[in-house]
Amino acid sequence: MTPVTGSRLSDLKLRIESREARIGIVGMGYVGLPLALLFSGERFHVTGFDIAPDKVNTLNAGGSYIVRILSGEIQQAQRAGFRATADYSEIAQMDAVIICVPTPLNEHNEPDLRYVRETVQSIAPWIHEGQLIVLESTTYPGTTEEIVVPLLEAGNRSGLKVARTLEEPGVYVAFSPEREDPGNDTVARRDIPKVLGGCGPAATELASAMYSTIFARVMPVSSPSVAEMAKLLENIYRCVNIALVNELKQLCMRMGIDIHEVIDAAKTKPFGFQAFYPGPGLGGHCIPIDPFYLAWKAREFDFRTRFIELAGEINTAMPYFVIDQIAAGLNEQRKPIKGSKVLVLGLAYKRDIDDLRESPSLTIIELLRDKGAVVAYNDPYFPTVGRGRHYDLNMTNTPLDNLAQFDAVVIVTDHSNYDYKAIVEQSQLVVDTRNATKGIDSPKIVRC
Repeated sequence: MTPVTGSRLSDLKLRIESREARIGIVGMGYVGLPLALLFSGERFHVTGFDIAPDKVNTLNAGGSYIVRILSGEIQQAQRAGFRATADYSEIAQMDAVIICVPTPLNEHNEPDLRYVRETVQSIAPWIHEGQLIVLESTTYPGTTEEIVVPLLEAGNRSGLKVARTLEEPGVYVAFSPEREDPGNDTVARRDIPKVLGGCGPAATELASAMYSTIFARVMPVSSPSVAEMAKLLENIYRCVNIALVNELKQLCMRMGIDIHEVIDAAKTKPFGFQAFYPGPGLGGHCIPIDPFYLAWKAREFDFRTRFIELAGEINTAMPYFVIDQIAAGLNEQRKPIKGSKVLVLGLAYKRDIDDLRESPSLTIIELLRDKGAVVAYNDPYFPTVGRGRHYDLNMTNTPLDNLAQFDAVVIVTDHSNYDYKAIVEQSQLVVDTRNATKGIDSPKIVRC
């Protein structure tokens, strides 16, 4: 590897522009693997790091474990030099390292940054002068400067510091939030503008040069904290507006008004309105979590994010509202929840993806079980579901060949390959949380 000295910044930029730079991506999940494919598609030599042996083995065998990523894409990346490893000593061979690891909440709804900390501590002994380190994991403002930088400086073997100017030796550090939207085929990944902020102008310039090779537009900001807050704003904006329509849905139900018809009417306004839709609760890695990240950090500044916290509480309560509607529907048929057979349609947190993270379906299943229901599920993307950070279900997919055996069928995820008309015809009761049965007129349907 060409040593980075004197003109270290221009040397690394040249390696990036000539596609000679070696890119390491830590975390081969829903964010890291698509990013690795983007860089591989631009002829970079990419190494994927992951502590899960099954992921490493699958990738090195040319396979994929994410539905929307085909095995052929992995094999094409391999021909460009892509490989996976669990050996962090190979970080020493990288020109740039991008961290894409989970940032969940703990049992007290507080930030759980153990994966970020453990990753930085694992790579710190192997970093070298002139290397670019970028955190992409969603987190609260201050994480890069307050956690990543100190751990890198304390953990490396050469006494390296984070370089903030062109003249300083050391490593360059930046934050650039991921903007993955699983299942969204309307916007190509490279057309999603890339926000980034470095610890100093040199890091920002290097990160801009790197990301400009795979994204059509790069948006540099003045610091990592600005980039961290921008990511939270994007997701909290959605969280707040979804909470608004979730609350309005409950009011509209009492008033005998169809909230979806209301939204369809409102969105005809060509300015000042963006349509958001109600549902059984929020899922995914970011939107259900980000309000709590910001609320936790705000307390450090003696500030209460009341509006944001309320939105989080409304959305968190939606699975409980769904349970009430299931109970009401069964009650109309003179059946209690206890002992009733209930089929949950859809485990993924949104349609047509294989992602369980924070899915409201998991909570709804556990709540039904707690009330004594006999619960089954169907989801074409999950033949089985076992145990995760917040659930322990150990269930197997139930085929849709005998819907009449169930006292209630609950549509939680509206996958596009479901035949909703047939589902209504064959079921005793359908509780629809997604407006999937729109246009179907049947007394069997409870829309909530």
